[in-house]
Amino acid sequence: MAKIEVSQVAEILKKHKIDPSLLREIVEELNFVTEPNADGDIKPPAPKKQFVVLLSDMEGKLPKDNLTGWVVQIPEDASPYSTTDRIFKGAYDFNASKKGRLLPVKSIGEALESASAKYFKESELWVKTKLPVAVVVTDNILPKDEFKIEKVDRRRKLDEE
Repeated sequence: MAKIEVSQVAEILKKHKIDPSLLREIVEELNFVTEPNADGDIKPPAPKKQFVVLLSDMEGKLPKDNLTGWVVQIPEDASPYSTTDRIFKGAYDFNASKKGRLLPVKSIGEALESASAKYFKESELWVKTKLPVAVVVTDNILPKDEFKIEKVDRRRKLDEE
């Protein structure tokens, strides 16, 4: 739908020589209709969020074996340690729903994969990866030696060697 200024509408109506009193009434009504509502049009600012990675340590051997995890977001001022409680609340809400009573979730992975965002929204949790992703363990140190990269001159033909 095209948007047009009220002043432009008034100019068009003036060109067509509409009665000034009628013109004034139309412009006032247009101004009234187009003014923003105090409640509906103003949205609160989006909350600032922080990322949290949940690791799945199945055997209790945290950095040795392959790890998987999920990425979620919580409010910036919230503690990352409250993440599991937020997931529990969303899972309980899902299990209380009609679909959850038919197919209840029994683990955090099932909750993050099966439950929709509306169950986690109330507890201020935003799921970014429904399926677990691989987690790579690093020692966070860059090597001192430069990587040796062989430069290949592709213009040179193999026959010349």
